[in-house]
Amino acid sequence: MNILEALNWRYATKKYDTSKKISAQDLETIKEVLRLTPSSYGLQPLKFLIVENPEIRKELRTHSWGQSPVTDASHLLVFCSYIDVDDQHIDLHIENTANTRKTDVSNLAGYGEFVKTKMKSLALNEKKIWNSKQAYIALGQLLLACAQMGIDATPMEGFESEKYDEILGLTKQNLHAALVCPIGYRSSEDLAQFNTKIRKSSADMFEII
Repeated sequence: MNILEALNWRYATKKYDTSKKISAQDLETIKEVLRLTPSSYGLQPLKFLIVENPEIRKELRTHSWGQSPVTDASHLLVFCSYIDVDDQHIDLHIENTANTRKTDVSNLAGYGEFVKTKMKSLALNEKKIWNSKQAYIALGQLLLACAQMGIDATPMEGFESEKYDEILGLTKQNLHAALVCPIGYRSSEDLAQFNTKIRKSSADMFEII
């Protein structure tokens, strides 16, 4: 499928075929798509949990308004954002940049201090919100990639994030569950796949000034 065909094909899948699993090769591609996602300052204040354990998924479903994709899709992705981004996080990013681009860390010191100043100007809750916004960038990239691969996805905000944090032990890792996205293959019984896609017209959404 070309990109427009893929976007017209995809929808927020309501019912998954529990017998179909994403191949190891396709899962590695999805992981690489998420690893390559852009983020502000390139800091990538994110971690992605791939939840396969059926008992954990069953427990998470009870805190996801009972939505079946949480347990029935091939894989469950939990997008976690860091609660805080401190100097150490930024130093590690600068070190990684220097090593990747084969330059001395001292050449990036000015940029590192700039980012640290920006982060210190934010209250902890502001940083938590800023970090979670990066997860939405990653989600958009995931949805497009999955569509082009013929893999279904269901982006979800309908879950109790505090319970996810508790069950998955996220808070002690300086992490917070920002988004959830089951991925897999639609069931032939999912009637939602036959619904006409509803979107505003181009005239309503674009203006050239």
